[in-house]
Amino acid sequence: MTHSTEELLNLLKDKYLQSGDDLNTHLEGLLHAKPVTYWDYIQVNSILSAQTPRTNEPDEMVFIVYHQINELIFKMILWEIDQVAVKEKLEIDFFAEKLSRISRYFDLLSNSFEIMTKGMDVQQYMKFRTTLTPASGFQSAQYRLIEFASTELINLIDNRFRKTIDHNTPFEHAYDHLYWQAAGKDHTTGKKSTLIRLFEEKYMDDFITFMKYYHKTNLWSRYKELPEAAQQNLKLKNTMRHYDHTVNIKWVMYHYQTAAKYLKSSPEVKATGGSDWQKYMHPKYQKRIFFPELWTTEEQESWGVDNLNNHPVLAN
Repeated sequence: MTHSTEELLNLLKDKYLQSGDDLNTHLEGLLHAKPVTYWDYIQVNSILSAQTPRTNEPDEMVFIVYHQINELIFKMILWEIDQVAVKEKLEIDFFAEKLSRISRYFDLLSNSFEIMTKGMDVQQYMKFRTTLTPASGFQSAQYRLIEFASTELINLIDNRFRKTIDHNTPFEHAYDHLYWQAAGKDHTTGKKSTLIRLFEEKYMDDFITFMKYYHKTNLWSRYKELPEAAQQNLKLKNTMRHYDHTVNIKWVMYHYQTAAKYLKSSPEVKATGGSDWQKYMHPKYQKRIFFPELWTTEEQESWGVDNLNNHPVLAN
């Protein structure tokens, strides 16, 4: 037995003693265990069998897999954001590193939209999309969680009702006035579409819990906890602006343009969930901004109108 092997055994013995386990039992288990394979560890078979097309149109597979990839990336984003939320002594380097990772994930998503815009036959799409009603990408719960975890709730309220909402507003009331309610709710009558109703039956309780959890631990709130000098760090501010612009303009507009390509032949056609997709999706209507104080009044007023591909960078 080499010295390094003996040292490892002693470390393992100490580890299992602390948890009340017996080292020999674990070593015997290792003796009988099967080797780990890539396909088992990554669960390749489960992933590749997770597609269930509703038609025989070949390009429906593109549509399904692309959205599944999005959901996996959303999971990675939420994983990074939560590490910022629970960090006890948040420092600028840690915050900036996590925010950079999150931005790269959204850059990947935004830059991948050509898969949708150029990778599906229009006629095939128009056929299989009718089988999806009332399902919609609107119903991505993880995307809504990312929004809750990124900014204060007031910044996600429908632009028409923000003046009526404050920090004392019950979460349930605020939830009922989130910007995306405009996609399927008549605020005059209170009637909600099937799109919204099914979405809320599945996720509303979880959303309320999540909203409370991130009420003071979202990215914007944690940024404002940093020392003033850290908040004024130019690189960090530009990283924040990049993330905000990518999520709330670039990502949204690419999605908007993709929808326009496939639906432009029938302007009266609504999204599969029944929403007025043109007004719901375009950022100029709701002006969703995660970090409003990092943008000038002029930039906020032109939100979603200019600078689609590149946000203006702050300079000394």
